[in-house]
Amino acid sequence: MAEKNKNLSSETSYNIPQASQFKVGMLVSEWNHEVTDALKEGARKTLLDSGIHEANLVIKRVPGSFELPGAAVMMLEADDKMDAVICLGCVIQGETRHFEFISQAVANGIMQVGIDYNTPVIFGVLTCDTMEQALDRAGGKHGNKGVEAAVTCLKMLELERGPIKNGQI
Repeated sequence: MAEKNKNLSSETSYNIPQASQFKVGMLVSEWNHEVTDALKEGARKTLLDSGIHEANLVIKRVPGSFELPGAAVMMLEADDKMDAVICLGCVIQGETRHFEFISQAVANGIMQVGIDYNTPVIFGVLTCDTMEQALDRAGGKHGNKGVEAAVTCLKMLELERGPIKNGQI
């Protein structure tokens, strides 16, 4: 589906779950803020439109994408129990291999936090060659990957609370 449409943000068959009972954390990288702010707004609107109460949406900033996994752990271990955490960031290729190391570490770190805490921790980090590619995915011609991260979060919460919890899978 992604190959055909190249804009999953406009896909209407998402069947987005209603989410008023959930508390969701959102971590947003300050680096490449023009991109991450757009991702945040797309995710925020999607979550609020799905029924999450503003008070149950906790948004925090982190310096860069590399800090997202550690901040996700902090958020999950905080007193206010989060049902899920969405990690939003943007890493853009430069002239050195730094991009590869950061992208790999962030992807693996976010995945590991979700596994370790048995909680949906959503990867919403763009890894692009250029700023133009990033902007195209942050509300441009390829949609808003923040919206897609929020939908993924909601579907994982629905899955966790529904069939998996009730032993149907």
